[in-house]
Amino acid sequence: MLKLIKNTELYAPKYLGKKDLLLADQKIIAIADNLDQFKNDAIVWDAKGKITTPGLIDQHIHVIGAGGKDGFASMTPEINMSELIACGTTTVSSLLGTDGRARNIRSLYSKVKALNQDGISAFMLCGYYGVDSVTITESIQSDMIFIDKVLGCKIAISDIRSSYPTALDLLRKLRDVKVGGMIGNKKGILHIHLGNLDTKMDVLFELVQKYQFPIEHISPTHVGRTKALFDQAIEFAKLGGIIDITTGASQYTAPYKSVLYALEQGVDMDYMTFSSDGHAGLTKFDDSGNAIGVRVAPFDKNLEGVVLLIKEGNVPIEDAFKLITTNPARNLGLKHKGQIEVGFDADICCFTEDLKLTDVFAKGQHMMDNGTLIVKGNFE
Repeated sequence: MLKLIKNTELYAPKYLGKKDLLLADQKIIAIADNLDQFKNDAIVWDAKGKITTPGLIDQHIHVIGAGGKDGFASMTPEINMSELIACGTTTVSSLLGTDGRARNIRSLYSKVKALNQDGISAFMLCGYYGVDSVTITESIQSDMIFIDKVLGCKIAISDIRSSYPTALDLLRKLRDVKVGGMIGNKKGILHIHLGNLDTKMDVLFELVQKYQFPIEHISPTHVGRTKALFDQAIEFAKLGGIIDITTGASQYTAPYKSVLYALEQGVDMDYMTFSSDGHAGLTKFDDSGNAIGVRVAPFDKNLEGVVLLIKEGNVPIEDAFKLITTNPARNLGLKHKGQIEVGFDADICCFTEDLKLTDVFAKGQHMMDNGTLIVKGNFE
């Protein structure tokens, strides 16, 4: 059945003006000023007075939970699909955290497949903090080739919980994701957790400048953890790398302020992304700064950060939304995500003029209608 969305102010995220959109199955098949010729054959939904953007992408989120630094009881729970839809997220890339044993890579794959069956698009990375990358098959390269949803590998550096990998360790993993990606028709990234040690991103510059490894396969995250780290990340972005700013944790200042600062320093918006780190395990503190327990990292702050960037930072809508649409799609190598364009997946968010989320379509299915969730996952 065709779906016709009419009369919307379309940000693809480039501003295209008032348009109609025609959806068929899971794809966008037409965009025009007027598509009334399809009204008799389609379900018509009038979006007059609303702003439409691509569905939002969260490229770093723990869909099966994470945590565990204070024992088994501090391990965080899974995320439900409806929670993602409620904040406009229609595509996720998930991963393991510190722990690659109590949290199982095959359980992550199972959850990713379940989210796809429920109605959104979900992908994953193999690996975890350690240099001994956990995989579904016998290797990173084989995961990249044979496991459809695996887009790359994760590892940690500059963190006391990491394995302190050398440049050679990282180069070997980069080789696996690049070659595996070539054969598996994927981009391939090594997604790198950054801690707060003084070594910061030093080894990543060594990979690019000394060993001349293509920077587009190196994906550093949590770059806004400290001011010193972010200053170094700015230099990485100026070399052509995409830097990922965490909105739910690991931040020395509000994420939107980090973006504004980077723009002032000459970083192009195309080289920054937001991700949530949602459902990571965080320490809970009392008013005096004493640790009193654990809490779950929020996963709904990406959109909030973009809205603040627009309203407080006066960044145009079409630029701000790149952080959670086109840029993560390009970083992950998702060729039909992140834009409203003919042939792309029909992942769509609709907002009021003051950017309050009202409607969400995921792969062409209307999931949220005027602020009410109308599709939920199994067991919700």
